[in-house]
Amino acid sequence: MLLMWTGFLGFVGILLALDLGIFNKTAHTPTVREALAFTAMTVALALGFAGFLYEAYDLHWQGLGLVRDAVDGQINSGRLATMKFLTGYIVEMSLSMDNVFVIALIFEHLKVPRTLQHRVLFWGILGALVMRGAMIGGGTALVARYHGVLYLFGAFLIYTAAKMLLAKEKEEAPEEAWIVGWLNRHFRVTREFQGKHFAVLANGRWCLTPLAVSLVLVETTDLVFAVDSIPAIFAITTDAFLVFTSNVFAILCLRSLYFGLAGLIEKFRYLKVSLAVILGIVGVKMLAARWLSPMLGESQNTVMLVIVAGILLAGAAASLIADRKRKNPA
Repeated sequence: MLLMWTGFLGFVGILLALDLGIFNKTAHTPTVREALAFTAMTVALALGFAGFLYEAYDLHWQGLGLVRDAVDGQINSGRLATMKFLTGYIVEMSLSMDNVFVIALIFEHLKVPRTLQHRVLFWGILGALVMRGAMIGGGTALVARYHGVLYLFGAFLIYTAAKMLLAKEKEEAPEEAWIVGWLNRHFRVTREFQGKHFAVLANGRWCLTPLAVSLVLVETTDLVFAVDSIPAIFAITTDAFLVFTSNVFAILCLRSLYFGLAGLIEKFRYLKVSLAVILGIVGVKMLAARWLSPMLGESQNTVMLVIVAGILLAGAAASLIADRKRKNPA
């Protein structure tokens, strides 16, 4: 099992090295075409990895799939593991889209130059991998010891879904957030950006730059979103390897999704509704697992995948129709 973990982390390290060292060696603003091409590449890698999981779990390489999944009580075969990975990947991707829009607001309020945004997102991804890895490890251990925690996760997701649906639209400038105030109280922060640097030496003292402030806000935002997304994927599987790998592939798409979608925020007016419905359904599944599992059997993962994909497509279609009506009123 250790070989699988180190191999996967090494693979991710190579991807990040290629990203920063070759494709984005010099600071520039990725075009929408470049962003969508990189997104397509990461999706293709995720699908290829799903094929690898099919073989790895079917043959139980390095002990994969030998422990019963606490969600459905089954040994994860190649087909089951692949289905759970893809479902988790889509759920995490959909939740990451909302994160993309919040990051866009952070960059807008802090006036982060477009050429420097990639740098913030790159280091933000590294921080997100570490934070989510720790949360997934802790969550897996907690569920393994106390199965009832899954019901608490389910109730929390339903509460979050209701809160998202009922919350009024409100934009709060990130500069006014308490984390920014805390940074200004405890550190010296320059007023101007200092190129690509997060910290500079001024008058013999180290100072943070606005770029560092934006990085802290991006990391904080991901931590907040992870509180929703991690419990959501535990409704699909408690296999730590599947949970972590699906999260990682979703996070890898985050930067490219930002540059591909940030300019189209207003077109996705029903995204929050779609995400709230998904969280609500996932929460209900966790609470009703004892009854749903016998009814659906092995098809429950397929049903979940179809439902999540269907909700996202319906939300996107409704958003496009509403946008078209707004531009061309009858």
